[in-house]
This record gives sequence, C-alpha cells and structure tokens, in this order.
Amino acid sequence: MKLTAIASILAGAALTLPAVAQDRTDWPSSLSISTGSQGGAYFVWGSGLATMIGETLDLGTSVEVTGGPVQNVVLVEVGETLLGFTTMGPAQEVMDGESELMPGMEAANLRALFPMYQTPLQAVVLADSGISSIEDLEGRRVNMGPASGTSATYWQRYFDSAGMEINASFAGASDGAGQLGDGLIDAFVYAAGLPTGAFSQLAIENDVTFLPLSDENISAFTSAVPTMQRFTIPAGTYNGQDVDVPSVAMWNFAIANAAMPESLAYEITKLVLENNPRMRQIHASAVETLSENWEKNTFMPFHPGAVRYFEEIGITIPAELR
Repeated sequence: MKLTAIASILAGAALTLPAVAQDRTDWPSSLSISTGSQGGAYFVWGSGLATMIGETLDLGTSVEVTGGPVQNVVLVEVGETLLGFTTMGPAQEVMDGESELMPGMEAANLRALFPMYQTPLQAVVLADSGISSIEDLEGRRVNMGPASGTSATYWQRYFDSAGMEINASFAGASDGAGQLGDGLIDAFVYAAGLPTGAFSQLAIENDVTFLPLSDENISAFTSAVPTMQRFTIPAGTYNGQDVDVPSVAMWNFAIANAAMPESLAYEITKLVLENNPRMRQIHASAVETLSENWEKNTFMPFHPGAVRYFEEIGITIPAELR
C-alpha cells in the first residue's frame, strides 16, 4: 500500500511538473543576453534577468556588454545571441533594411517577447556650465553614449536636422558621467530607462541640471523618428531635480532570435510578466513591464512562445504580429 501510494504521488507530480522540467531537450546549454554599456538600464536589467533565469529555469545565463539597441538587433538577428533588448526605432530600421550595421539587408529572424519600458532621451550638464537649453550645446563637447547605441543614433539625427555642430565623443554611461563630473566634457546626452544609474550617481556627487526639450525640440524629434513620443521625466527622479523635465521616449522590448526554442521563449516571457515585483526590484523602470503593453509593438512578429503565453492570459495577438 505504501509503495502504491508513493507511486501515485510521483505520477501525479510528474503530470504537474512545469514545462521547463519536461520539455527542454532543444534548449541551449547556456544563454547570453545582449544588453548595453555598464551603468545603463539595459545592463542592470540584463544582470537581474540573468539571475532570475538561472535560479528559476536552471539555465546558466550571462550578460553581454554591447553598444546598445542598434548592435543588439543585429546580434540577435544573426544568432550571435538568442536574447537581447532593443528600442523600437532601431528594431524597425533593421527590419526595413535601413540599419547602418546591416545596410540593405532586411531582418527576418527578430521576434518580440515582452514589453519592457520607455527610454527617454536625457541631457545633463553641470549646474555652473552656463548651459540651459539644447541649443546651447552648439560647439560644445558632448558625449552621446556608445557610437552604435540608441542615444548616439537619435541625438546625432537631431543635431544634424537642427544644423547644430557639436564636438561629439562616444563613451558608455559610467564613463560619460565620470567625464562630465571631471569637466572633460560640457554635456552628456543619453537614452536609458529611469532612473539611469550613472546619472543617479552623477547627481549625487555633483550639482547638475537636466536640460528640458522645448516644444520645438520635441516636434523635431517626433517628425524625424515616428517611434518617438512625448515623455516627462518626473521631478525627483534624480537628486536635486525638483521639476518635471519634458523629453521624448521610445518603447523597449525584449527580443529573441526565431530559432529560440518555443518552450524557452514561453518560460522567459512568463517569468518576467508574472514576477513584476521582482522585476521592479531589479530596476524601477519595470513598473511598465506589463502584459497589456504588448500593443506598443506594432510591427515585429512575436515569438510563438510569447504568443502562447499571451493567449493563456487572454490576450489575442493579431495575425500580422505572429
């Protein structure tokens, strides 16, 4: 009787084991996540997610430091990494064959997993710099983040469209903030989720000013980049920032290569969207990492594993996004 009872319990347990325990024969032996520069939101996000995947799915996961979204979409598209993060502007450009890293080649392997958060453009200067507007950056030494990142790509487009000449440099978030604090540059313009760690540290150590975008600046950005939209950096985001700062932003999504096993894509999507409190502990921007924000993606097919999860919770993904 006891043996029979134990056998019955084991059989029942087998039926209720999660998919990760039953169907991982085609999973990779390890996983890497294409993120961004150290000090940026992507790197923090990726480090936290890698830990969650390792703990929950028992899959060794590492973080790749990259130039950001522009490079990430290429790395995921060619299968160099199976998982990465991107803003929607670079993703749409690579899918349309307009990426500077893959000119003339339309991406066919990018798949959306889940919405992350909005990335606002941010511009910071030392408070005693005498700089009070974006126009004041004319002729100044300005770091724009990694050369292939969202920040450098779209800030440069703005400066070009406005006919502004700047003395540009390209360094990651931590290095750029350090250079500004040391007086080696006049301004640091960037794009990252709130709060950006490097900016938080900079604002603690220095008296800084976050430059607002005027209505004219915002109109120029949204005209040049349709995936941009108005955004407000709330007062109190950074130390000493006592007023709202008008800006623009783009949505971020986690993306996967189409070759990622369906069950793995399902488990990662479920892991993130069903553990929002844990995600918010990793980075405050995850307050926007909600299943209902799937609709912020209007052009990239969702991975079948992600579609499976969304359908389980009652969300129907349109046919054109499958």
